[in-house]
Amino acid sequence: MKILYSHRIQSRDGQGVHLDALVAALRQAGHEVRLVGPPSYEAASLGGESRGIARLRRLLPRWAAELAELAYSVPAYLRLRRAAREFGPDAIYERYNLFFLSGAVLARRLGLPFLVEVNAPLAEERGRFGGLALPGLARWSERFVWRRATRVLPVTEVLAGHVAAAGVPRARIAVIPNGIELEEFPDPLPAPGGDPLVLGFVGFVRDWHGLDGVVRGIAAWQGPPALSLLVVGEGPARPGLEALARELGVADRVRFTGLAQREDVPGHVAGFDIALQPAAVPYASPLKVFEYMAAGRAIVAPDQPNLREVLADGRTALLFDPAAPGALWAAIGRLAADAGLRARLGAAARAEVLARDLTWAGNARRVVALLEGDAR
Repeated sequence: MKILYSHRIQSRDGQGVHLDALVAALRQAGHEVRLVGPPSYEAASLGGESRGIARLRRLLPRWAAELAELAYSVPAYLRLRRAAREFGPDAIYERYNLFFLSGAVLARRLGLPFLVEVNAPLAEERGRFGGLALPGLARWSERFVWRRATRVLPVTEVLAGHVAAAGVPRARIAVIPNGIELEEFPDPLPAPGGDPLVLGFVGFVRDWHGLDGVVRGIAAWQGPPALSLLVVGEGPARPGLEALARELGVADRVRFTGLAQREDVPGHVAGFDIALQPAAVPYASPLKVFEYMAAGRAIVAPDQPNLREVLADGRTALLFDPAAPGALWAAIGRLAADAGLRARLGAAARAEVLARDLTWAGNARRVVALLEGDAR
């Protein structure tokens, strides 16, 4: 099968991991995939952003920047159309982005199946966190793309509800969560189990992740055993967390790796005793959770619907009530005191990945099965 993959990703972050992994899995399964996206993506470094785009956002008023995003659909459409003429695809697959209409228009014009992968309700998300000058236009562009898709592929059932509320029939919605590359996580090593025990976190570090509470908890922890924190990643919250650790006298037990290359992440996670997801947006399918599961680590995460889609409290993780003060630390304390429980949860989490095929290869098979089913 020949798949034209359309995207508007500018930087090598979690989005890029998802894109690269799925494309690699499709190709490994014998399908031809042609990527069409911003030229800057190929040259982007890990964690980098197009300087031109960042400068444009700083200089333009918000409403003008949003119109520029929409206008970008025109040159993107021309690139996509040219690629379609050269490649002769059987389908167009697109990673959804706000104000990005190119794939929907071209797929309709060429009569091709059009699959849209959705990782967030961006009109709602940007309106809530980043601000939108043109919210009506944003909502219209979102509905335009989702409703014209042959299939919409949200990463969680929670997100599927957002898609259905936008007017997409449930029969055209297929949930495909994120996954992992199993070869990157061979049979997991036993957790270190040393003193201090290592609490670990992987990802871009933002204030809402709640790592400040983890640092405070380490300072207040009486033990035994002693606890430390390893953060595999970078982000705007790092300076504040390092300052807090110094203030509380635990700077020697809070460590940041900085930006980590993808190939280095499994080795870092292998050094965790307890893997943390202190907070999560309500519709996400966090990549780190699948990495923790594949590595066979004991996981602590919020008890919320999107995470319950992949984690079961007491079986593959300890889930805590995010609204209950002290609940996160009660879960951490329980695991810190019980090496057997850590081992059982980690083994069950790894088994869940295998049983449900929560891998990029599995996702590639699901995507192709949908395309083949629609073709019939």
